[in-house]
Amino acid sequence: MHDLAFIVAGFLVGMVIGLTGVGGGSLMTPILIFVFGVKPYLAVGTDLLFAGFTKLGGTVRLARARLVNWRMVAHLSAGSIPAAVLTLWYLREMGPASAAAQSFMTNALGVALLLTAAAMLYKVIRGNKSGHAVGLNQPPADAALPRHWSLPLLFGALIGSLVTLTSVGAGAIGVMVLMVLYPLLPLPRIVAADIAYAVPLTLVAGLGHASLGSVDWALLAKLLIGSLPGIWIGSRLMQHTPERVVRSLLSMLLTYAGLKLIAM
Repeated sequence: MHDLAFIVAGFLVGMVIGLTGVGGGSLMTPILIFVFGVKPYLAVGTDLLFAGFTKLGGTVRLARARLVNWRMVAHLSAGSIPAAVLTLWYLREMGPASAAAQSFMTNALGVALLLTAAAMLYKVIRGNKSGHAVGLNQPPADAALPRHWSLPLLFGALIGSLVTLTSVGAGAIGVMVLMVLYPLLPLPRIVAADIAYAVPLTLVAGLGHASLGSVDWALLAKLLIGSLPGIWIGSRLMQHTPERVVRSLLSMLLTYAGLKLIAM
């Protein structure tokens, strides 16, 4: 029965990802900790590879549609991947299963969930009022240029550390950061860049956690068995579901989970 429960959890999270685009880390990691009692370090490490494999399929589809700006992906990765490696080194020094590391990761996860909830709520309130175009037309030539060349490196490093510690941050938080850094870029291209740069980051961080013994491979397989059809169904239900209602409910759920983690 436990195996079936993990598959069902993967399916439900995959369906929400397909419906709303919310990153799996903000949902799967709290579910693994609170519902299944998985240790935080194992939940984070396993979920990082879960997110990496899940978003890899999305990146291939977006790349075929020519929506991914690879220069943006390279700039963000230049900050996020070295930061992920340094964070992994820090976790190795602490010992990922140590009490200090568990407390640090739990508190960081709580903060990341609160930030994700705030980013989701902001998007619900703002809706399409932002200046970003929603079409897929070719943006102006300077739209993919950041406000300053150093900002993608800096914010990439911050997100890289956050994702490595918590498996959360490359989704809603990443999109909000990109909207600030690239204000002229259409939203679909921002989302495409966010998904694409999350793949190398989550795979590097996930494989690093695997080297620390922080990945449950059998659990990962069960989650993926459920999530892949879930994403397929969710993406097809997207046009028939009130996204603002779903995102509002998720924002409240993530706020509750974040506060509970901080209070642990």
